Amino acid sequence: MQFQYENSFEVKDKIQEKMVAILPIGAVEAHGPHLPLGTDNFLAERLSEKLAERLNAFVLPTLPYGQVWSLKNFPGSINISNESLIVFLFDIGESLYRQGFRIFAMVNGHLGNAVAMKEAARKLYEKYPDFKVLYLFYPGTSSTVAEIRETKSSHSTYFHACEIETSYMLYLAPEFVNMEKAINDVPNIQLSADVTPTPWEEFTETAVLGDATLATYEKGEKVIKVALENMVKLIEDMKNSL
Repeated sequence: MQFQYENSFEVKDKIQEKMVAILPIGAVEAHGPHLPLGTDNFLAERLSEKLAERLNAFVLPTLPYGQVWSLKNFPGSINISNESLIVFLFDIGESLYRQGFRIFAMVNGHLGNAVAMKEAARKLYEKYPDFKVLYLFYPGTSSTVAEIRETKSSHSTYFHACEIETSYMLYLAPEFVNMEKAINDVPNIQLSADVTPTPWEEFTETAVLGDATLATYEKGEKVIKVALENMVKLIEDMKNSL
């Protein structure tokens, strides 16, 4: 259920009934020639909608900007700092708590947001220890990703505009994918990129980290269904503990 379509005369009782607020968090950044700048927003939104249906929860309006320092020099990318994002997420969480929500699930579509999301959750925990806050980024899917992947990952953590993320888009938001423009670009990412600030233009000109031409709807469906099941269980367990 979309929170922004409610009215203030009726929403109070619905908050008490549902208790769970889901916030899609994405980014605006380069995703190669075949995916739009708002890819992470579309992924977070569509996944949040599926999650809300399963849990009878509220979906908040999408937070469409994220920390994209690594890609900020690519055409179209819009970056905000971790510091700004932490404050923003804390303030949203505090407002939700005061309104009566007791579970705040942040559904992330962009890995770069992870540090800020975790820090905001910690700050909320310190001030409101009875407020359950989750920061979710395709939880528990590593083995499924390894199973469906046809090409070796270019990095142990990153996946971007590649076989994997393009498959997610083909399943969740296919109308925004142009597979005729999909490319195979596997960069050589040095170990130093993990231990020192490294703008991505140092190792890629396309922002594609793999073979996007191998992406399929079926691969995306298989991984997303696992992520969704895990998110539902995590939130239901928290709801049962209230």
